[in-house]
Amino acid sequence: MSRRILCIEDDGAIAELVEEVLVEAGFHVVRADSGPSGLTRLGEAYDAILCDIDLPGQSGLDLLRTLRARGSQTPFVLVTAHSGRENQIEARRLGCDDFIVKPIDFELLLAVLNNVLQKNAPAAGTPAPPVLTEREREVLAWVSRGKSSADIAKILGISERTVNFHVDRVMRKLDVATRMQAAIACLRLGLIPG
Repeated sequence: MSRRILCIEDDGAIAELVEEVLVEAGFHVVRADSGPSGLTRLGEAYDAILCDIDLPGQSGLDLLRTLRARGSQTPFVLVTAHSGRENQIEARRLGCDDFIVKPIDFELLLAVLNNVLQKNAPAAGTPAPPVLTEREREVLAWVSRGKSSADIAKILGISERTVNFHVDRVMRKLDVATRMQAAIACLRLGLIPG
């Protein structure tokens, strides 16, 4: 089965060339032509995402920020005419896997894409990271900031018992003994923002 790549690019000619090269290399390509259309596609499963930084409606950095906030570790490669240091630093902080600078060198694009896919492929026998609900991520984010269950309950407007229920579920999913171990594991796995 071919790997699915989401290509978010507003320049139709570039998107068409990227798709042609990737399909020829054996990938299945799904295209989006703006930030908002890319955002609607982020909920689907992809093996990697290629995304322009400058997009109408929402930038590639915004899309990367949204993807990582959802806990997704899908490889993300920015395709950009702006190789500026500030963009690269911000993108790396957000969890970008690599960059391709326009005009696109398609041989380099395939090498980068294959590299990020190989690096992000789970090793044989390595379990996939657990899936957390939105509420579990929210609670663990507060745990990682040192908040007590009572504090978290007040902040989120839920009962302390509900907070403890979510913490216990995450501890079981991660097979850890303490709430702080769960928070640290979630941070390391990118399941909650740092």
